[in-house]
Amino acid sequence: MPKPIRILVWGKYALFSRPELKAERYSYDIITPSAARGIFDAIYYHPGLKWQIKRIYVQKPIKFANVRRNEVTKKILASDLLRAANGSGEPIFIDRAESIAQRAATVLYDVSYVLEANFNLVPEKMGAGDSADKFYAIFCNRVKKGKCFTQPYLGCREFTAFFEPFPDDVEPETIGEDRDFGIMLYDLDYTEEGNIKPMFIRAIMKNGVVDLRDCEVLR
Repeated sequence: MPKPIRILVWGKYALFSRPELKAERYSYDIITPSAARGIFDAIYYHPGLKWQIKRIYVQKPIKFANVRRNEVTKKILASDLLRAANGSGEPIFIDRAESIAQRAATVLYDVSYVLEANFNLVPEKMGAGDSADKFYAIFCNRVKKGKCFTQPYLGCREFTAFFEPFPDDVEPETIGEDRDFGIMLYDLDYTEEGNIKPMFIRAIMKNGVVDLRDCEVLR
């Protein structure tokens, strides 16, 4: 298996919403492992591999900001699109004037992380010419050129994540703090069809680093 990959990720704002606070959103103190994995997937997704976050290096002081955002209370359902495709004649849109809602959010401000990850292979979804070395080379090439399948974001699509490769032979600078962030969302378990289950961890930062290699996953 190729050595772990490190990328530098930064942005002006970030919102990694706590699941217990939905109406008025409040961010976790740092990026969650699932959001970090989403950034790797946005850069290079292949069904034959599954990203796993190993370490999160927090490079800038943790700062919060309060913002208000206009949101809508409805969403267009797949069933609505299907009826329209079958000729129902029903208009497919959301009336912003009727569905608008202003919500407050406590977001992170001026964030920067070095994300270290590796991947596990999914043999049944790999092609004949696929291999770990091939996936590793493709990802590294895409990061160097700034390519991505979809624009990575920091918790919300309006908070763009910028990224670039981080050297393997350089130790990332961190804020050098120790903190216990408590229970944090780790990822979602999709193994049981129709029943998505959240997984959590006890997130502890030591000297600015959250080490996820041997963390206990709570279900």
